[in-house]
Amino acid sequence: MQALRNFKTYFFRGMAALLPTILTIWIFVQLYIFIQDSVSIYVNRALVWILRLLNSAWEKDFLESFWVYGPGKISGFIITIIGVVILGAFLASMAGRSLWHFWERFFFKIPLIKQVYPYIKQVTDFFLVRRELAFNRVVALEYPRKGIWSIGLVTGQGLQGVARNTPRGCLTVFVPSSPTPFTGYVVTVPWEDVVELDLTIEEALRFVISGGVITPTEHQAFQQALRQEQEKQAVS
Repeated sequence: MQALRNFKTYFFRGMAALLPTILTIWIFVQLYIFIQDSVSIYVNRALVWILRLLNSAWEKDFLESFWVYGPGKISGFIITIIGVVILGAFLASMAGRSLWHFWERFFFKIPLIKQVYPYIKQVTDFFLVRRELAFNRVVALEYPRKGIWSIGLVTGQGLQGVARNTPRGCLTVFVPSSPTPFTGYVVTVPWEDVVELDLTIEEALRFVISGGVITPTEHQAFQQALRQEQEKQAVS
């Protein structure tokens, strides 16, 4: 039985060490396969077409055997990546942004597409467009009701209309949900209703993502001291 328990412990410990690496590699491999099958193959076919225009003596089957199905197909992937970078640089300019906004306004007017495109854009923008979230510090507040404490991230001062009705003003606090902290609720609370915590943003997010299993360093130290005290009392 002890050998079986050791086997299970070592197996899950090994899986915990290997799975992040395996999943990371799998995601990038699947991304490469998707780009290769959906975009790069057409770039390679266009490359074959251009080469035949430059020299009609080259046979199409010979060119495709190398550029489309052979070792040369990696060129389509590289050209695609470079093309995306060039497009991103163009969209960063004033002319690029104006042209893209014009295209999106046209897209929003197409029936059916306008019902789908905006929501897909919101999802892709969330993951791909860099947006700085100005989290200042970590606080605890009684949310969603009195007696229940939640971790919150201060994002700024409260709304002026609400702050005028409180003695010390208000804070805008983002309360992340578990286990996906990029979703949550934004609340405006008075200064006196929050308790500042000596935690970093990373420690707070780690606590939320793990559902409270991975506790902050300060809490871990407190629990360790408490266990040592209990062991001393048990011995005495």
